[in-house]
This record gives sequence, structure tokens and C-alpha cells, in this order.
Amino acid sequence: MSELKQKIRAFIIENFLFGNDDGLKDDSSFLDEGIIDSTGILELVSFLEEEFGIAVEDEELIPENLDSIVNVTTYLEKKM
Repeated sequence: MSELKQKIRAFIIENFLFGNDDGLKDDSSFLDEGIIDSTGILELVSFLEEEFGIAVEDEELIPENLDSIVNVTTYLEKKM
């Protein structure tokens, strides 16, 4: 597992799943599975900007970029 993916997974588990990663797959939809709500997306964006030194633009706030560990990892790899 890549370092990026590990950091994202750890953040999701710690902040939204209260340390319990039962059933969290890399392609689990954060929104469809109720893992993250719209406020949580803002927390995730804040984490990504601080941790990885990127700026997430408004037009990039779409599920294709931010709705699963795989999507976020792919998005970050393109941004960095």
C-alpha cells in the first residue's frame, strides 16, 4: 500500500470511523456508505491541503476526486 493511501486511510479511520475500520475498502464510497457527510468532505479537504501542501479548487470538489480512498489517492497523485 502506498504511503499516500496509508495516510488517507488512517485519517478516515481516526476522524470518521472512530478507530474501527471494519468493512472499509479502498473503493468504499464515503458518501454512499455514510462514512463522511458534506461537512466531513470539508474536513478531508482541509487535511489534504495541510498534509500534502496542495490547494483544492472548487471545481475539484467532486466525487470522482474525493469519494473513496482510491479516488483521493489518484487525485493527490495528479495534483502533486
